[in-house]
Amino acid sequence: MNTHLSILSELKAGNYKALARVLTLVENDIEPAASILRGLDSLVATPVLGITGPPGAGKSTLVNAIATYFSALGKRVAILAIDPTSPFNFGSLLGDRIRMASQFNNPNVFIRSLATRGALGGISAKTIEMVDVLKAANFDLIIVETVGVGQSEVEIAGLADKSIVVLVPESGDEVQHIKSGLMEIADCFVVNKADREGADTFFNNLTKIVHQGTKVIPILKTVADKNMGTEELCKWIIAPQLVENDRKAFLFAEKAWKLIQLRRMEGIDKKKLREKIQAALVKSDFNIYRFAEEFGNNG
Repeated sequence: MNTHLSILSELKAGNYKALARVLTLVENDIEPAASILRGLDSLVATPVLGITGPPGAGKSTLVNAIATYFSALGKRVAILAIDPTSPFNFGSLLGDRIRMASQFNNPNVFIRSLATRGALGGISAKTIEMVDVLKAANFDLIIVETVGVGQSEVEIAGLADKSIVVLVPESGDEVQHIKSGLMEIADCFVVNKADREGADTFFNNLTKIVHQGTKVIPILKTVADKNMGTEELCKWIIAPQLVENDRKAFLFAEKAWKLIQLRRMEGIDKKKLREKIQAALVKSDFNIYRFAEEFGNNG
């Protein structure tokens, strides 16, 4: 039987089969997952790129173009694609993975899908753990593509070294959200599908809003499905970025917060919760706050 040390050794050697197995162990809390996680080096410098934005912005197509660019340079790229969770079986809905079909047989690209598990911004404690496992596997770049769900996208800031917010000319209303949080976490805005009507006007409006902020944020145009503008974006991705100690402390504090939340919630059985609430709903004096307090105390 493999020990966690031998498994870690296989990860560092770039064994994809071992990596896939470890990610499954970690995602489902199967031993020796805990020992593997405790054996990881949390200071590994593999860059983590977060890509977020509203549904339909072409995030998966853009991720595919980025992976193609770096793999052609001989770089090893890991993609963790966070999908919406099915409300019935809690698995991920793999609708967008077909857009990355060209990467499935690429030896330099590793793709894994993960359900959001109810995390509003798509970032659950499992995401953090699985990214740290990927860091141990000697990739040159790790891309985390999050489900696009509006203002809660800011959660990606607690995980990624660089965050890209992808918008399209039709985004319109999403520009208003920038003032509500995206401005704070975006290191780069990408206007994708920039060959569409209204792209220049949208780009100019976005530029005006971004320039009102306190930090300089690049805005790039791409047409990901035609591989236009992606080279400039990839050059920005690999450009060195000075990470201040305050930023590093913030990133690790956000990760620790999520992990502590997970540990505190370990005893909560969601299936049991549903069964109990179904029984409680038949009572005429049902109150969700009293129910939650009682369930939290008694489980």
